[in-house]
Amino acid sequence: MTKADIVEGVYERLGGFSKKEASAIVETILDVMKEALVNGEKVKISSFGSFAVRSKNERMGRNPKTGKPLEITARKVLTFKPSQVLRSILNP
Repeated sequence: MTKADIVEGVYERLGGFSKKEASAIVETILDVMKEALVNGEKVKISSFGSFAVRSKNERMGRNPKTGKPLEITARKVLTFKPSQVLRSILNP
């Protein structure tokens, strides 16, 4: 599913909006979520799940092609944890 598919779904389910307005709604929601995650906040959507930014430490890894050890730099990663409601829908 792409962002365009989400816009289409919003447009179809929330009659009364143009596709341009539906696109603006989706963009606004995504922008608010991005800002919160960049600021280190957790984004929790009831009955869907939660998004959080996690820091990974620097560590040693291995180049799978050559087998030589190399240093993997510290970085931040985005994690998603589905809610119990979503899990029960996916695994009845």
